[in-house]
Amino acid sequence: MRRIASQDVAKRSDPMKKPKYTPEIRDRAVQLLIEFEKDYPSNWAAIVPKIGCTPETLRVWYQKYLDQQNSIKVQQLPYQERIKQPERENKEVQRANEILLKAATFFAQVELERPHK
Repeated sequence: MRRIASQDVAKRSDPMKKPKYTPEIRDRAVQLLIEFEKDYPSNWAAIVPKIGCTPETLRVWYQKYLDQQNSIKVQQLPYQERIKQPERENKEVQRANEILLKAATFFAQVELERPHK
């Protein structure tokens, strides 16, 4: 595994500023993490020195990568699977409407049968 070149990381002129990592470095770091997840007891400790970032930074990049993958999977779901949830909600609303209709009918009948003053 080669170390990512230090010229890829922007130089810090101010020691208090965070270094800026290019998208290529971020992608490569996540790919290294995925590739070597079974080779090291701690992925973070193995990859972080090669990249030059903190473990938390790498964790955030990895989490964003997983979020992107999940959204891609959701978009690839077949049409029938995507409409199951709204169909369930629709059935629930129909049941609630039936209950309300029966209740309204009951109270209307009671009102008609009540003697007027």
